[in-house]
Amino acid sequence: MAQIDKATVRNEVSRIKADFEQLCSDGKITTEIKFLMNSMFMIMELMLSIFLEKSTKKDNKNSSIPSSQTNKDESALETHQGSNGKGKQERNLSANNTRTVENITVSGVYSCDVCGEDLSNTACTGHERRTKIDIVFEKVIEHTDAEIKQCPTCDSVVKALFPSDLHGPLQYGGGLKAFVINLLVCQMVALNRVQKLVKSMMDVTLSEASLLKFVLRLHQSLEQWEISAKEELLKMPAMNVDETSLRVDKKNHWIHVYSAGDITLKYLTRGRGIQAIDEIGIVQNYSGVIIHDCWASYFSYKHCGHGLCGSHLIRELTFIVESNGYAWAKNIKRLLQETCKKVSKRKQKKLSDKDYAALQKRFRNIITRGEKELPPVPPKPSGKRGRIAKSDAHNLWERIKDNEEGVLLFAKNPYVSFTNNRAERDLRMAKVKQKVSGCFRTLQYAQAYCRISSYLQTMANKGYNPLIAIQMALAGKVNNVGCE
Repeated sequence: MAQIDKATVRNEVSRIKADFEQLCSDGKITTEIKFLMNSMFMIMELMLSIFLEKSTKKDNKNSSIPSSQTNKDESALETHQGSNGKGKQERNLSANNTRTVENITVSGVYSCDVCGEDLSNTACTGHERRTKIDIVFEKVIEHTDAEIKQCPTCDSVVKALFPSDLHGPLQYGGGLKAFVINLLVCQMVALNRVQKLVKSMMDVTLSEASLLKFVLRLHQSLEQWEISAKEELLKMPAMNVDETSLRVDKKNHWIHVYSAGDITLKYLTRGRGIQAIDEIGIVQNYSGVIIHDCWASYFSYKHCGHGLCGSHLIRELTFIVESNGYAWAKNIKRLLQETCKKVSKRKQKKLSDKDYAALQKRFRNIITRGEKELPPVPPKPSGKRGRIAKSDAHNLWERIKDNEEGVLLFAKNPYVSFTNNRAERDLRMAKVKQKVSGCFRTLQYAQAYCRISSYLQTMANKGYNPLIAIQMALAGKVNNVGCE
């Protein structure tokens, strides 16, 4: 089947329409035929717009479809100059239960390789060092024997006190617990595989109940931290929010993420809309700016500002350009990209009042011209319920027009980012977790995963690696959103 050239189809329709208008101006078309033909042209434009959208393939560059569900992008294999990809530098901290054993071995020279001269008594003029770093896994067992004595005066039996971290005959240390929790939560390793790994390393078989108990213990230890982090989050001038689905007990749940500064918080709810957001209790108590991907429920909160994700808009505009070739979509996309680059180069991370006024004027001119470019929407038949179906291009044009302030807020408010990528990055591992393990059997452990992963991501933003962060929390050394 021959491929349809989108530009040719549109040009042909435009040519026929121009010829018809010329006939009308020459007085060769009756009023009745003019009315019928204009109606047909309106329907034709609408059908053509929708058809071209349906025939244009969506991928991760022109829609919200993830890259894992699209064809491989060959450009991802290229090496980009000037990008080191190192991310944030971690703090130079080590866990308090580790030790470093460093040995220096001197390799001597005893004879000359050329002439065979004895060099045993010749002074050394220098050294060349080569280093090998390795890890030796060892099981550390510490026994504490409490003395038992009998008082000669009152004949009472007195026993010495055990350390506070020894609650029973057998305890597992913080290093082992941190290692197990890191495997289960961060590395998303299955319980059975963690059991086998610990067995092979320590010759100790931990039951699944013990492994899950470690997770719940950390979950309970972080309850006060979560409350403190929530209070700190409400003080931030801008906050990235997003949500994604998660399967729990064969039912669909939603993880809501709230990110600002170093803090990341995740909450699990049964729903996604206003009721779930109210249940969490962050947005309705927040007076700053929330940055989101235009989810309708967030617009119900009028007391806070709204910034729309530029990455989402650019992807949708790309699709409209590829499907219909509208000039307004191409111009809005170029305007957003140019403004983003301009703002990033400003020291204040925002435009001046004069530049912002010029941006608004240019934005509104493009939107006004775009209305003339879009096909008209047919009137709603009397008695018919519901909204009139519109093309993706028309819906996107209306969304951008109605939310001008949110679309351009990144150029006016230095705390508002151009994209909502921060929240999406914080949610990404939850989707990986769902793909790897199919997710959770009980709600309790799903909630534990959200709280623990929130804490570990927050501590990672502060420069702590997960093993240190987990041991700090289990030892009660976490104070508010940081550490004591």
